[in-house]
This record gives sequence, C-alpha cells and structure tokens, in this order.
Amino acid sequence: MKKQSESSQNAESDIFNEAKRLLLVIAASFIMALNINSFIHAGNLIPGGFNGITLLIQQIGNEFFNIKIPYTAVNLLLNAVPVFISFKFIGKKFTGYSCLMIVLSGILTDILPGYAVTQDILLVCVFGGIINAFAISLCLFAHATSGGTDFIAIFFSEKYGIDTWNYIFVGNVLILLLAGALFGWTEALYSIIFQFTSTQVLHQIYRHYQKETLFIITEKPEEVYVEIKNITNHDATLFKGVGCYKKQECNMLYSVVGSDEIRKVVAKIREVDEHAFINTMKTEQITGRFYKRPND
Repeated sequence: MKKQSESSQNAESDIFNEAKRLLLVIAASFIMALNINSFIHAGNLIPGGFNGITLLIQQIGNEFFNIKIPYTAVNLLLNAVPVFISFKFIGKKFTGYSCLMIVLSGILTDILPGYAVTQDILLVCVFGGIINAFAISLCLFAHATSGGTDFIAIFFSEKYGIDTWNYIFVGNVLILLLAGALFGWTEALYSIIFQFTSTQVLHQIYRHYQKETLFIITEKPEEVYVEIKNITNHDATLFKGVGCYKKQECNMLYSVVGSDEIRKVVAKIREVDEHAFINTMKTEQITGRFYKRPND
C-alpha cells in the first residue's frame, strides 16, 4: 500500500510538473509574440538571435523584393539544424517543449495585432529588452528554449560548463551590423541597446549555468556537508587548518554549486552553524567532474 501511495504521488507530481512546463511555454510564446509585434516593430528593431535573423529576412524581402515573407516559415527553417542538435545531444522532452515554443511564438507573431506602447525609441529598446529577457527566462524555467542561439548556448553550457550568453550577444551584434549596413545605422545601434538590455537582464534572472565557489569555515563540517549534498547533489572537500589569530585548529569546506542554489545553501548552513564563516566567489569556468541535472 505504501509503495502504491508513493507511486501515485510521483505520478501526480509528474503531471503537475508537465502542466507547469506547458503553461510556462505558452505564456513565454504569448509574451514574446506581443513584444515582437509591439516594442520591436514599433522601433524597427532587430532583436538578435534567430528571431532577429527571421525579422531581417522579412525586412529584406519587403524592402528589396516587395515580398511579404511569413515569420513562422522562416523561423522554423532556421531552427531545423539546432533542433536536430538539441534532440541528439541535450534531451528529447527539452527539444519537444522548445519546438512548441518556436511554433507557437511564430504563429502568434503572425496572427496577433501589434500595439505601439510608446514612440520613444530608447524606452522601446530598454523595456522591449526587459520583456524579451522575461519571455526567454520563462521558457528556460520550463526547461526549454526559445530556439536558435539559445540551443547553441545551452549545448555549450552543458558540454563545457561555461556561461555562453555573453558570447551569444557578440554574435547578435554581428547580425545587427549587417542590418545597419543594409537599412541604416540608427535602428541597428538602438537594436544593440535592446539586445544588451535583454542579455544582462536574462543573466540576472536565469542563473542555472552560472557557478559559485563556497569556502566555509565551520565547527560542524559533516552537518554542513550533508546539507550541501542534499540541496545540490554536489560534493565538498574538507581542509584542516589553523586560524592565524587564535592559533586554533579549524575546518574549511570547499564546494562549487550553481548560482541558482546559493541562497538556499547559505540559509541551510546558517541553520546548522550560525557562527560559520562563508565566502562565496563567482566561478568563470570549471573542468572535471561536476554534477549537472540532465535535461529530459
């Protein structure tokens, strides 16, 4: 009976988690489509990434060939290769939800009306970038992506354990320079402000692929280690030393955890040992064995 009850609870939890993922992807798709049709179109911006390339192709078709190119068709075509890479190397469900995001956001972009919230181009860049980052973050919290360069960023983060979002920003700037050469530099330069805002806000909201190093001096190393292990599934190393001031033996635990886990870990350490001395440092890159929650 106990096993059946646990199995039933696990099934309910799985259903709840999948429903939450679905709702987050739908919300992200809706917000992204509204942002494209309102802020981005209002400022004639190129947002970077595959969305930006799609809008750039649409603009080229309209300006040079007088052809109205549908957003969805181009975006799906551009994402074909990244989707294949994601399916093979990242995860099947992850790719499935990402495909839903790509298709749904594309369809909504084609059918939803646009509304110019403001004509101030600087406000369009800043708030459009914030909304863009929020939409992408919702998608990432659902363990999916908005497609294109996000697939690439996550692939390299999973494979090499590095935060690649700023590198993606550099690639987006190159796209915007092409747009500037074709259609004028004013909108292209404003688009860089939009993309920079989006990248920095995303960097603050979604911290899963960022790492922090913990140095903890504590009188209860075993209890502290257990909390780190339970919360993060990461190991720790115990160093024995001598405090220079009091000349007393002390224990220092060293561990690397995800930035999104750091607050919970520090709070638990404080519960175990309120006198613990905790130093956290941002970690740029790690090599070697490091536990990563696998994408499904």
